[in-house]
Amino acid sequence: MKQRLDRFGSAEEAMQANAGAKGPMKQTGPRVIVLGGGFGGLTVLKGLSDKKVEVLLIDRSNHHLFQPLLYQVATAALSTTEIAQPIRSIMRGARNVTVRLDEAVGVDLPGRNLLLADGNALRYDVLVVATGVDYNYFGHADWAAHAPSLKSAGDAIRIRRRLLLAFEEAEKSDDPVRRQQLLTFVLVGGGPTGVEMAGSIAELARFALRRDFRRIDPASARVILVEAGSRLLSAFPEGLSAYALKALRRMRVEVRLSTPVESVDANGVDTGNGRIEAGLVIWCAGVRGSSAGSWLGVPPTRHGTVSVSPDLSIVGHPEVFVIGDLAHVGAQSGGPLPQLATVAKQQGAFVAQVIDARANGRTPPAKFVFRNPGSLAIIGRSSAVVDFGWLRLTGFPAWLVWALAHIYFLIGFRNRTTVFVEWAWEWFSYKRGARLIVDLPR
Repeated sequence: MKQRLDRFGSAEEAMQANAGAKGPMKQTGPRVIVLGGGFGGLTVLKGLSDKKVEVLLIDRSNHHLFQPLLYQVATAALSTTEIAQPIRSIMRGARNVTVRLDEAVGVDLPGRNLLLADGNALRYDVLVVATGVDYNYFGHADWAAHAPSLKSAGDAIRIRRRLLLAFEEAEKSDDPVRRQQLLTFVLVGGGPTGVEMAGSIAELARFALRRDFRRIDPASARVILVEAGSRLLSAFPEGLSAYALKALRRMRVEVRLSTPVESVDANGVDTGNGRIEAGLVIWCAGVRGSSAGSWLGVPPTRHGTVSVSPDLSIVGHPEVFVIGDLAHVGAQSGGPLPQLATVAKQQGAFVAQVIDARANGRTPPAKFVFRNPGSLAIIGRSSAVVDFGWLRLTGFPAWLVWALAHIYFLIGFRNRTTVFVEWAWEWFSYKRGARLIVDLPR
């Protein structure tokens, strides 16, 4: 395929990306392309804002999404606008940053060209790949049609639609067996996403929907969390895993440990311990690196991630960096690292420092060092676990820490204020305001 070599887009795009900024955008240094506007990519942009480099962000979406709260959109606790913000708006004041809504499909490493889906190619001096990961169905891609995963705003809206429609269909049904199937929800995977989703669906059924129906009792819904391993939250200390298990069972969530899934279809799942008929199955188990990892000519790890050098560049190409969930930091560099927003943000800040130092003739930092601020997971109303290493919390104190941390890290004052008000209203009223079934484009 013949590529057309473009610069960083048209003047119109540059003007749109920098609306509100004073003065023209000028190229003052190397051209940096950042792929992905998640936590890592956005941190790179902020770190290079108004530095002596010309920066282009490419993303298939026009917004930055606060993924740790995506499950709350899927379970009708928040709306997408409360956890997302347009990237152009975030970077409005950065005159050296251009935003382009586009999709990359490959890279010409020797020529330093990024290949786009429309046939164009963009020249770069530095490339930062922060495209994240996708859910891993372990060789069963067909399961995705019956067990959706949660990675985007669109995923959350689709899951919310199917979740709420299950209650509506049960209300119409005269068959008690069919009703019970519709009101059975299976979460596959006992990591933070599975635990948080299970607790949130249980609260939705027991509290938010309890007075909304006449023919069914939403509290009779079964929420089943299936985990192939021997405990939940395997990345947390065993004591916190045990607390999470007890807390979920108090919320009437059925937790089935050491129960691998063998198949998924439109009517439920087959596990190593029997069949579960379900109205909705949600996949929360395992991730793989995005397709961008295959472009870079580096042998992928078994999880599809890309091995990087201590400075987060790929071997043989110091001008190409991989950060965030897609990056695999080896044991010699202090890894492997957890696939968390805190890792991506720290890596983004580090790479921005390296690029800025090189652009100004300074010696860049040689090695990325992760400083672990701790891990958090919410289980339900006033229930969470927090691991700071030196301090471990459970229950309401942990829930309060979790809530404050997530409000703090949200992008924008409006989002922080809105989420705080929504959570306060939900905590006191036991209600959820985003219970909308939205028709999706065909």
